[in-house]
Amino acid sequence: MITQKYLNELSYNIIGASIEVHKTVGKGLLENVYHECLKEELRNRKVNFLTEMKVPLIYKGKELNVDLRCDLFVENCLVVELKAVSEISSIFEAQLMTYMKLLKAPKGIIINFNCFNIFKEGQKTFVNEYFKSLPK
Repeated sequence: MITQKYLNELSYNIIGASIEVHKTVGKGLLENVYHECLKEELRNRKVNFLTEMKVPLIYKGKELNVDLRCDLFVENCLVVELKAVSEISSIFEAQLMTYMKLLKAPKGIIINFNCFNIFKEGQKTFVNEYFKSLPK
């Protein structure tokens, strides 16, 4: 059963993996480089995930044709969006929140590798109504 505690521990593990990638390869690279490195780090940590997963859009019972893809869908409950940008903009937050809602994922994290410190400035974590309804 998914709990808030489980999601918080999973988030901690993902952020830790991101810090390890950042420490190893540094900043200033393209997003897809960090994506590949993080996938390898998560595999090493035995974390299950889907990558570049198509996010379905169901409207009135019909799946519509949109090309939404989340970078990582971890343990079928947490969306991770990766960036390598000068700052995390509100459009990235809207993107993450959209994926979370459509996937019914209670938690999501944006990780920006173009920073000096992932923990302090390179990540933002979000929860939604699904998270609030989970047991502690």
